[in-house]
Amino acid sequence: MKYLVRIINIIIIVLLSNILTMIKIVDIGAFKVPDIILLVVWFLWLNISPSHANRKLETKRLKRCGNGCELLIMFLISTGISIIYCIVGFFGTYGIAGFKEDYKLWLMNILVIILVENTVFWNGIIRVYMTSEQLGFRIRIWGLICGMIPIAHLIVLGIIIKTANREVIVENAKIIKNKERHDERICETKYPILMVHGVFFRDYRYLNYWGRIPKELEQNGATLFYGEQQSAASVEECGKELADRILEICKEYGCEKVNIIAHSKGGLDSRYALNIPGIKEHVASLTTINTPHRGCEFADYLLSKIPQSQQDGIAQAYNGTLKRLGDHDPDFIEAVTDLTATACKKRNEVLPDVEGVYYQSVGSKLNMAGGGRFPLNFSYHLVNAFDGANDGLVGEKSFKWGENYQFLTVTGKRGISHGDIIDLNHENFEGFDVREFYVELVSKLKNMGF
Repeated sequence: MKYLVRIINIIIIVLLSNILTMIKIVDIGAFKVPDIILLVVWFLWLNISPSHANRKLETKRLKRCGNGCELLIMFLISTGISIIYCIVGFFGTYGIAGFKEDYKLWLMNILVIILVENTVFWNGIIRVYMTSEQLGFRIRIWGLICGMIPIAHLIVLGIIIKTANREVIVENAKIIKNKERHDERICETKYPILMVHGVFFRDYRYLNYWGRIPKELEQNGATLFYGEQQSAASVEECGKELADRILEICKEYGCEKVNIIAHSKGGLDSRYALNIPGIKEHVASLTTINTPHRGCEFADYLLSKIPQSQQDGIAQAYNGTLKRLGDHDPDFIEAVTDLTATACKKRNEVLPDVEGVYYQSVGSKLNMAGGGRFPLNFSYHLVNAFDGANDGLVGEKSFKWGENYQFLTVTGKRGISHGDIIDLNHENFEGFDVREFYVELVSKLKNMGF
């Protein structure tokens, strides 16, 4: 039904676009005034509601995005047909009366095509630009830059349609799936989830570290808290802050324990916190995500090569900015130093896993530098030179820790970066559903009795 409506709408657009020459070709008597009015009314309606199928989508945003994609698809097809019609008609081939004798009519026909097709195009592109979350800044800018460049504008428009249309399909399916399993509360664990951020980021005030993951978990029954430790400080300092946070949560919310899910340096902070007296009794499990348990050898190299004056300058700028954002005592140098392979080796020797807590880990990797967003696409090469296969920041050999280890990868050129694994860019891509991964992760914790 959807494709039948699309075909009819395309025919209407083509007929209206070429109405002047159509009248000449098929005889003016074939087009009555009421017929032309009907074409105009239908055209206006298809611009308001391009596809009946999109009415079944779950949210207004997805409906508008889906309708925008439909308009852009009809624009591409109808424009192609009208261009072919004008070329064939001008030379009077294939039995069609030529327009060469009346080139003014031919030019007027082209102007009508431009008017009609521009109406369809701008209606569609504005809807998509206003509602799509997956296009992102980069594709939108490319769309603006290439808009007037022949061939390039068609390629970019194809990317826009593909990206936005896939978003509509994926997001609608996810909404339906969550509705169907809502009553199962598959993420309603015995103990709440404490999500711990990594270095140089925050999970409260101004910055959203975990993307769309928290909302997805809460929709499936999870109770969430955040580490709220400083963005950059030593493992020891952040570990102490996490220990206080764990005790605070257990006391204020009346829970006996928490399940920790920690990303990057947050995993090191959490392991330190567990070794502080009185904390392990309040933690059921620790899941580390892309944590450099064995450190980053490239960090050792950088600290040894970058002059101390430059290190101090970078640290001063960073610490000053983070103080204004709320960190009480950030220490850039201490944070970086604690991520070196040297520091992690020493820490692992004196920081054992505690009894009574379930440890598990997750890792991922980029398949090529271009698969990561800046600056991971740049740092990938540096990390690769020292640590081998990596996620843009941490080498694969550094991830594994605990009783269970899960390594994530996808086929193709992209891979899963250090940012992808926490949905930092809110990006959907084939082969890995980051939100569903966390739903399954927490669901397993629930099934294990945590």
